[in-house]
Amino acid sequence: MAKRVVIDSEECVGCQTCVELCPDVFAFNEAAEKAEVIKEEGGPEDCIEEAMSSCPVECIKWEED
Repeated sequence: MAKRVVIDSEECVGCQTCVELCPDVFAFNEAAEKAEVIKEEGGPEDCIEEAMSSCPVECIKWEED
């Protein structure tokens, strides 16, 4: 099974920590004032894991396909 990274946009507070830590996977949507995943298949897992653990509202998760 493949996994992909997702952000619960309802929970995201727009702190941009994930964008700063992993800009190849996350971007900031100015209109929505929230982070979004720009590369669902992910990137370096250590980078994504750090973004997940640094998220103040824990809204970044792995989802199984």
